[in-house]
Amino acid sequence: MSTSTSAGMRLRQAMEAENPLQIVGTLNALHALLATEAGFRAIYLSGGGLSAGTLGLPDLGLITLQDVLTEVERITYVTDTPLLVDVDTGLGPSAFNIARTVKSLIRAGAAGLHIEDQTGSKRCGHRPGKELVSPEEMIDRIKAAVDARTDSHFVIGARTDALASEGPEGAINRALQYQQAGADFLFAEGVTNLEIYHQFVQALHIPVLANITEFGVTPMFTREELANVGVRMILYPLSAFRAANKAALEVYQHIRKQGTQRDMLSRMQTREELYRTIGYYAYEQKLDALFHTKKSSL
Repeated sequence: MSTSTSAGMRLRQAMEAENPLQIVGTLNALHALLATEAGFRAIYLSGGGLSAGTLGLPDLGLITLQDVLTEVERITYVTDTPLLVDVDTGLGPSAFNIARTVKSLIRAGAAGLHIEDQTGSKRCGHRPGKELVSPEEMIDRIKAAVDARTDSHFVIGARTDALASEGPEGAINRALQYQQAGADFLFAEGVTNLEIYHQFVQALHIPVLANITEFGVTPMFTREELANVGVRMILYPLSAFRAANKAALEVYQHIRKQGTQRDMLSRMQTREELYRTIGYYAYEQKLDALFHTKKSSL
């Protein structure tokens, strides 16, 4: 999709236009279109969702840069809605890998990324046993990402998983250092109450992101509750993914048991709804016009 502004600039504009900015996870291009149709100003590609949804593997740092880029390019081809991307610990062990990740994402049309302070053999942010790198190593990751930007508007977020092992004081101390290193926003993972979000907001002068993922340690805080403590960005990384997976299993089980899908039709997206979302008729009209032109010139 062509536009006069960079993807990074569009994400920054969305952050100014909506406070707090709701960012919803889209694991593929069709879901990106559906999220845009629903009115979201920003969308997200989850590393854990990509690992499970595309590769059928757990969120343990198994995805590669190419895995990520494939989906980013598919999503940014069909929508200008700015895409924030999860890159785990940088998608490589060195500063050069992180730089390659940043440059490649910008070239692929992403609007921003977040990078985390877990070790390379990372775990899901809502699981026990997470191990962190030192603040100094994470600072190097952030600096490498900032230095690699070919678009100054590209957004770089720092995620800290330190709450589980270092508590609010340790996590905020890390966050302050990450801010100083050049992070554009702070992703506080595993937050268990609103007061902790408020403490992050009070300590920092960059936006704080709340990750409101289901079935984890963070309660399902509302947009209003998070706005009241100063959170500027709210992430719903896997909500549609979880719902789609549940629905798919139920349909499979129903067809297997009943031998027909007739009773499930009311729960399905219709052909007309799908065609509207993907712009099917516009493509068909273009095809008709193209062939008409070709025939007329013979």
